[in-house]
Amino acid sequence: MRERKTSPFLISLTVMLGMIMAIIDATIVNVALPTVAGNLGASVDDAAWIATGYILASVITMPLNGWLTAYFGRKRFYAGCILIFTVSSVLCGTATNIWQLVFYRVIQGFGGGALQPTAQAIMFETFPPAQRGSAMAIFGLGAMVGPALGPIMGGYIIDNASWPLIFYINLPIGLAAFLMTNAFLPNPHYLNKPKGGIDWLGLGLLSTGLASLQYVLERGQHDDWWSSDAIVILSVVAAIALTWFVVKTIRDRHPLVDLRVFRFRTFTIGNILMTIVGFGLFGTSLIMPLFFQTIMGMTAFDTGMALLPGAIATAICMVVVGRLMNRIDPRLLAGLGMVLFAWSCWALGNLNEQAGVGDVFMPRLIQGFAMGLLFVPLTTVMLGAIPREELAGATGVSLLLRQLGGSLGIAALTTLLARETAIAWNVLASGVVNARGQSTGMLTQLVAQSASVIAYDYLFRICAIVFIVALPLVYFVRPARSERAATKAAAAGGMPAMAMAE
Repeated sequence: MRERKTSPFLISLTVMLGMIMAIIDATIVNVALPTVAGNLGASVDDAAWIATGYILASVITMPLNGWLTAYFGRKRFYAGCILIFTVSSVLCGTATNIWQLVFYRVIQGFGGGALQPTAQAIMFETFPPAQRGSAMAIFGLGAMVGPALGPIMGGYIIDNASWPLIFYINLPIGLAAFLMTNAFLPNPHYLNKPKGGIDWLGLGLLSTGLASLQYVLERGQHDDWWSSDAIVILSVVAAIALTWFVVKTIRDRHPLVDLRVFRFRTFTIGNILMTIVGFGLFGTSLIMPLFFQTIMGMTAFDTGMALLPGAIATAICMVVVGRLMNRIDPRLLAGLGMVLFAWSCWALGNLNEQAGVGDVFMPRLIQGFAMGLLFVPLTTVMLGAIPREELAGATGVSLLLRQLGGSLGIAALTTLLARETAIAWNVLASGVVNARGQSTGMLTQLVAQSASVIAYDYLFRICAIVFIVALPLVYFVRPARSERAATKAAAAGGMPAMAMAE
């Protein structure tokens, strides 16, 4: 019997609840790490595993999204992931020691890692081609704005309540999302259960390879890269396991992860660009708060408020761009986004020790608009050529690459930050002449602060250069013919304002 059709609005609201819950939780925890470490009697270094454990689990789940969706059914799989995430959130709040909390966070990561790619696939399938720009704008509101809200909420909770509340707040949201998923989310008729059973060898290779790679990217700078035996060993393990997995996947008749989606040129090039977007988004999301707190002396809450205008700009821009895509070549919008993001990073590279909130307001605002211009056209066009039965797998692979691009960006920028700070310190210290009345400690502090500012400015400009170098790739991200035809029809008034889900 055919399922009754559900309003796309209800489907969108349902999947966005689960996705935003997971995204905000991933960032809200980072603000609370020092407090959690103090309350549980752990070092800050041990507490970092609260974030690392979650990421390691989530990157393993992302590429399996297509297979798991087909195996369990979309409604059951999405509802199950929400349930796992919600229950593990409550368990996190009951943890009595740091490693118990890390264990619960790993379980939470297995559930949370699938929520974002599944939500994106559902949103893309729910709307007709002419309205997919608007659908990706709605999806992008959570994907891009959510990370900006996490630090604000986390800072407020830590300042005014106890740390378990950052996990307990997921309970009502998770329950609502679970009930709505069972009530409103349809099961597509075209998804068939995978043949060949579970590929345990492939699963082992993928899990081992991705977990090793993510560990290297997360902990490389902390462990001094190749000076650490663990980093060297895990780098080799990641290279062997992932290479073996790719070769095996290409040869398998029923692969665990369908890499055939890369046969579409637009999808392949779009993912290269989205990996770079991940580099810029995650990288600047790391160095901006560090600059605000270490150089400008802001608290975590103040830092979140300083970043908020950019998030608001992203939200506004996404809504506008979702409509503009019916009239303007998406490559022009994405190209403008690349240029504006590069400009904002270059402008941030002019900050100094006397910088205030007013100095970062406009670059941050422009950066927010740039992310809206980038995200909606790229995601809409690169997924437009993918057959709907392959969308769940394609979104999982795509989000994994963006996550790895972000991890690579963070690893590269933290390494460069340490190196450039040391170089600037040596140059500045060699030219310091001790003036009468100034203590050595004061001079050392001034030199250290100036060296840090020079290093941060260098990193901002590196991000700008990366985006400019990648700009020519935008030309090759071309909409599929069916997408262009549907878009023209919608612009001429030939499509209904809202379609019903299958």
